[in-house]
Amino acid sequence: MVLEAHQLFLPKPPFFSPSFPSPPPHFSSFLFEPSSLSLALFHSDSSISLYPSFSPFSISSFPPPQTTLPLPISAAAFLLLRNPNPNTLFLISSPISGGSALLLRFYILNSKRKSFTPAKVVCNHTDLKFDESKFGVIFGVSHGVSVKLAADVNVFALYSISNGKIWVFAVKHLGGEELKLIKCAVIDCSLSVFSMSVSFGFLILGEDNGVRVFPLRPLVKGRVKKDKGASKKSLNAGLEKDKMEIKKLPIRNGMIHGINAEICSAVGSKLTCVETELKFPSNGVLDKRIENRTESAKLRSVRLRQDSREGIANFVAFKNKDDNFESIKIPAKSAKAIGIQALSSTKVLILDSEGNIHLLFLATYVHGSETPYHMKQLTHNIKVRKLAVLPDSSTRSQTVWISDALHTVHMIVVTDMDASVNQTDSKDSAEKLVQTSVVQAIFSREKVQEIAALSANTILLLGQGSMFAYAIS
Repeated sequence: MVLEAHQLFLPKPPFFSPSFPSPPPHFSSFLFEPSSLSLALFHSDSSISLYPSFSPFSISSFPPPQTTLPLPISAAAFLLLRNPNPNTLFLISSPISGGSALLLRFYILNSKRKSFTPAKVVCNHTDLKFDESKFGVIFGVSHGVSVKLAADVNVFALYSISNGKIWVFAVKHLGGEELKLIKCAVIDCSLSVFSMSVSFGFLILGEDNGVRVFPLRPLVKGRVKKDKGASKKSLNAGLEKDKMEIKKLPIRNGMIHGINAEICSAVGSKLTCVETELKFPSNGVLDKRIENRTESAKLRSVRLRQDSREGIANFVAFKNKDDNFESIKIPAKSAKAIGIQALSSTKVLILDSEGNIHLLFLATYVHGSETPYHMKQLTHNIKVRKLAVLPDSSTRSQTVWISDALHTVHMIVVTDMDASVNQTDSKDSAEKLVQTSVVQAIFSREKVQEIAALSANTILLLGQGSMFAYAIS
């Protein structure tokens, strides 16, 4: 086994000069998007430098950033666009008007220029307005003390601690540098949320003593606003040319790709086809309003509570034999889920505040449990503070990078396993630890601030004055 190490010197502040020395540059964190090799480097003053096509093994020092995002920035996330063409989007949030409102700005990757460009956004909601002067979307809610962003493919979630709400949005690429923003769902939070993740069709909230899992499909598909003035009599009698009809239209299961879809409905002996916007996951029957047989469905946001008992969400506890959605008894000093990273489409790693890692199995059934999800704890010999993994559903064993946020990084391997428990198995067997093995240990001379997986065997590490890339072969 060969370990290759490469050091990158971080850029100096603009005011640095040999005649007037300044303190060494401080960078608090970074985000890395592996599909486009994009790096977002967070400065200590809350500004961000964006580097597309970042290759750490081919440079020794950082070049000037192609895009610099001005402060203040409260949260940021990479979002992948898959409709109609694949692309990478960088999203940031900022307080405006003294924090009484929130500004969302979108930067789309221009592959030809190899730079991120501000995107124009189209909004159809009354509380969302694109401001040309700020080149961002003003969201008419209070920013408050802090917000969190989490994003995946075509979807992102925004959590406001002060408002106690989570908003789920969908993003559509209209071509060029133009986007469409759709507000899909609002979740009223009655419990503290310490972390948040959107991945593989799930919204996962880190809470006290566990996580809460929301399937994205019922959140993103929206609800249809029905016409109160339409009467059953007019519907039964048929439509006139300038009247409105409400129909039940069958939608195929799964994701409908692309913005345009043709839907046909029979009115008497005449077959009418309309082109409509359908870009959300759907399952079953969607209420559809066709005004003058030409306009698309008018969807409204889904609204629900974080602790809703409608069966949409499930709570999975770290240490509770009654691992179900009804679990409300939280130990006085319970661990908090402070980190969430997807391992594959069916497995998610959860980091708690005590330094333990838990493996969450999605869409599985454990005998004696009312939840379709299940949690087990991983074995490791350090108190984990940083966690990095590159999601992959094609391999039976996966590499996970863990760090104590001091000077140590371990590379461990998690082997594939079946999370289901047979009826003949005891309930205690479902609570056994998941055995892992340490493949490699890295000791850094600088204190570890952040880590990210570039590939299964490559990691990027942010120190206090440098950035390091390690590759194991």
